[in-house]
Amino acid sequence: VAARDPAYDLSRGVGIYGASAGGQNALNALQFHGDFYTVAVAMNGCYDNRMDKISWNEQWMGWPVDESYARASGVDNAHLLRGHLLMILGEQDANVDPASTYQVADALIRAGKDFDLLVVPGGGHAVGRSEEPIDYVNRRLFDFFVRHLLGEKTPDWNKSVTRS
Repeated sequence: VAARDPAYDLSRGVGIYGASAGGQNALNALQFHGDFYTVAVAMNGCYDNRMDKISWNEQWMGWPVDESYARASGVDNAHLLRGHLLMILGEQDANVDPASTYQVADALIRAGKDFDLLVVPGGGHAVGRSEEPIDYVNRRLFDFFVRHLLGEKTPDWNKSVTRS
């Protein structure tokens, strides 16, 4: 696409974001394709298919649980992370256990990797998408890309926000 469309500037890096399975894919992009992707925002992902609803994962990864589950695990492969990662988590996600995000965070810390984590109190699986606080979560997502892809500062939102 970049070869055909000059609007794409690969010299600045390539960003990816996603939620749920897309969040898993965004994290995996930095772990398994960090030579191409440089920034990712992963929202409410199940980062290790061994702890998600097994009936869902069996459809795509098969049964029994074998080494392919470990090879695809964001936890087991935390040490492979390259680039800038923001994980966003709805604290009360009823679809994907929030422990999935915390396990990745723990593994990244133990691997000495830097990352950002935004936990939205009371948020569920669709936080920032069809569930409030949409504006806040989207601002944090966009600010992350602006800082890490464009190399520009974002507004000091605490200074510029007025109360009504």
